[in-house]
Amino acid sequence: MPDLLFRGATVVDGSGADRYRADVRVADGVIAEIGHGLIGPAAGRTIDADGLVLAPGFIDMHVHSDLRLLVEPAHPSRVTQGVTCEVLGQDGLSYAPVDDTTLAALRRQIAGWNGDPEGFDWSWRTVGQYLDRIDRGTAVNACYLVPHGSVRMLAMGWDNRPPTADELDRMRELLAQGLAEGAVGMSSGLTYTPGMYAGTAELVALCEVVAAYGGFHAPHQRSYGAGALEGYAEMVEIARRSGCPLHLTHATMNFGVNQGRAGEFLALVDRALADGCDLTLDSYPYLPGSTTLSALLPSWAAEGGPEQTLARLDDPEVRERIRVEVEEKGSDGCHGVVTDWATIQISGVQHEQLAGVVGRTVAELGAEQGRSGTEVFFDLLREDRLATGILQHVGHEENVRAIMRHPAHTVGSDGLLVGARPHPRAWGTFPRLLARYGRELGVLTLEGAIARMTGRPARRLRLDRRGLIRPGHHADLVLLDPDTVQDTATFERPRLPAAGIEYVYVNGTAVIEQGRTTGALPGRALRRTDQGTRAL
Repeated sequence: MPDLLFRGATVVDGSGADRYRADVRVADGVIAEIGHGLIGPAAGRTIDADGLVLAPGFIDMHVHSDLRLLVEPAHPSRVTQGVTCEVLGQDGLSYAPVDDTTLAALRRQIAGWNGDPEGFDWSWRTVGQYLDRIDRGTAVNACYLVPHGSVRMLAMGWDNRPPTADELDRMRELLAQGLAEGAVGMSSGLTYTPGMYAGTAELVALCEVVAAYGGFHAPHQRSYGAGALEGYAEMVEIARRSGCPLHLTHATMNFGVNQGRAGEFLALVDRALADGCDLTLDSYPYLPGSTTLSALLPSWAAEGGPEQTLARLDDPEVRERIRVEVEEKGSDGCHGVVTDWATIQISGVQHEQLAGVVGRTVAELGAEQGRSGTEVFFDLLREDRLATGILQHVGHEENVRAIMRHPAHTVGSDGLLVGARPHPRAWGTFPRLLARYGRELGVLTLEGAIARMTGRPARRLRLDRRGLIRPGHHADLVLLDPDTVQDTATFERPRLPAAGIEYVYVNGTAVIEQGRTTGALPGRALRRTDQGTRAL
């Protein structure tokens, strides 16, 4: 690869230290030299970086690109934001490790997150084979978390009960295999089946394995609504008992019951840190959340997998039980909060005949049809075979700002890339943090915002020579205009690329040049090893 010189850049190095002006030379995909008056390469390129910020490539700590980066490896939603590394296998549900039965169930269950592409090559089964597939070439680097729910399916199916001793041993074996093959930790999804059937003791036993391999636990905890603080406290207790580092993913305090309560959550975080817990967290700079419509079902209604769930929805008596939990009591699938159908907006469907519901709230559809929101809910679940995606308008600005100020904070888009109108966070998270919460509102300094997107997550992932601008580090770099960087994706037009991201390099190869994608595929799977998380 040709040598490269950034001349006169404003360097924000990812450590949180003050910016400084310098020339930065890249050779053989590595930062070779930082100084002043450096001579440009005879056979290479010199970029005039005067007035522009040179930063390490951004790291997305939580994203649902598990299939998208294989289907569309140029990965424009990532590179146009400056993302050069992302963490997959989130929320306890992904596609490795699997067998034929669990893969078929997962393709149905999380189609609302990842789609189910026609004619796709599903030839892998293990974590190592999935990472090998990434190594065929993508635009960005990727790390992977072993998903607890997928492991539980392999060991004991969809049963709503504690595992037997043999089943727990099998889960520990599968987890250890995935970690040995390069996963950086374990994710769990405790409002999604079958992960939500796991008790604290089960998670402690698994986190002991994660800790032994130097990984971390990234839980989607049991509630971000009623019981949110209790759910976070349980995750800290699991970390304490297992000795496993903890990363609180999409750390939010949502729904009306948690308005203005971020301080209580952050006090819990501070107590855990003071007690010696190795704890980090991530969040996204938006108020609405995003998931699947089927996630709102109570856990018992989803026991046994997608086919049994659909069969229950055909039973009038069962539907009435579900209605009572969703509308009157608060389903555990909806974080213990009574569902307000005015906050549930359809973001995508799998079946084209339902396209007319996209962008509408369930309450609007019910009013238009003269039916209750729950009746619309049931029909959409059945007609779209559980694949409907939604936005949940349940966040609070004061909570978002308070959480992102915390020194343990990193950034995760939680981006879903499928559906007609997905959440714009998939295309806008990183420039939005810089523009709205940095330049416009002053919630974060430029150095602080970039540290949250680079150096801090690199430490959590134990990345080998990434996340900082230092000689010898891999040349994952972003050159941006601090005055014009801006998210342009909206809820109406969610797939618009960011403005102000001029150049992006992954492993020393340009994936964005003058604001345009190049189509290059220099990214690789980054695998956990005893020497750090690195490409093979």
